[in-house]
Amino acid sequence: MTSMDAGTEDRIHRLPCWNGSISIEPLHGGLSNESFLVADAAGRHVVRLGIDYPFHHVSRDREAMTAQAAHAAGFAPRVEYAAPGVMVTQFLTARTLSGEGVAARRREIAQLLRRFHSEMPRHVSGPGFMFWAFHVIRDYARTLATGGSRMTGELPGYLSLAEELEAAQIPLPIVFGHNDLLPSNILDDGERLWLIDFEYAGFSTAMFDLAGATSNAGLSPEQSEEFLEAYLDGAPSPGMRRSMAAMQCASLLREAMWSMVSELYLDAPGADYVGYTADNLKRLQEALDHYHTIYGKHAS
Repeated sequence: MTSMDAGTEDRIHRLPCWNGSISIEPLHGGLSNESFLVADAAGRHVVRLGIDYPFHHVSRDREAMTAQAAHAAGFAPRVEYAAPGVMVTQFLTARTLSGEGVAARRREIAQLLRRFHSEMPRHVSGPGFMFWAFHVIRDYARTLATGGSRMTGELPGYLSLAEELEAAQIPLPIVFGHNDLLPSNILDDGERLWLIDFEYAGFSTAMFDLAGATSNAGLSPEQSEEFLEAYLDGAPSPGMRRSMAAMQCASLLREAMWSMVSELYLDAPGADYVGYTADNLKRLQEALDHYHTIYGKHAS
């Protein structure tokens, strides 16, 4: 077990939720948490280790509550155990989607999100957490400036861009959003789709999830339009189209700034935050070029 230290192994062994002896296998690919596949006499389970990340607005208590609510609503695997810094969930025999997988199942995923947005508020509890991408961007800029980020000189431009993109948003109803729709957070078990990882879930408009799901997966403008149509069950208005295109840019800006903050404060095994920052900034520029071609720069 070369990729896990003895303290972590002992911590997992001492969890009170196991049935008999266990085996532990690290799961790779996460950008901020450590996850492990654990097998005991009852089956297989996923152990997720992670503390609160105030710099990312992440509360593990809220994450566990949301994961439990998502299971109760029928969207997520069962939470089997939760305590400070650790959550154990049911292991699903499923594959994580790629960007190509999201594109291929874009209508189905859009309809899944529509159900998630409408059904989750009946299951979540406790204080309502509000996720607004533009607040996150502004707060990330403060964190980066005070933390001495290598990107400090770029922050005024990012804030100006965020203001432009926020001005393009149209009023929409408040829903309960996932707010971290990377392709890898959507699972396919061969029969249905599941959602996982609820660190950023909270009340928002639908637009950030729609924009995040499509931009993170690299959907083309035509595929994004089909995704939006499937979510709305009809043709979007011109204002909705522009709002979506602007939020796709904002989603990529937020993801890039998430990575910049992570460069300062996180050290997940195998994570290349500098590379992830560069990748998202490149994709942001491509999305911005498309947005400004259609709507003009700093259009009001």
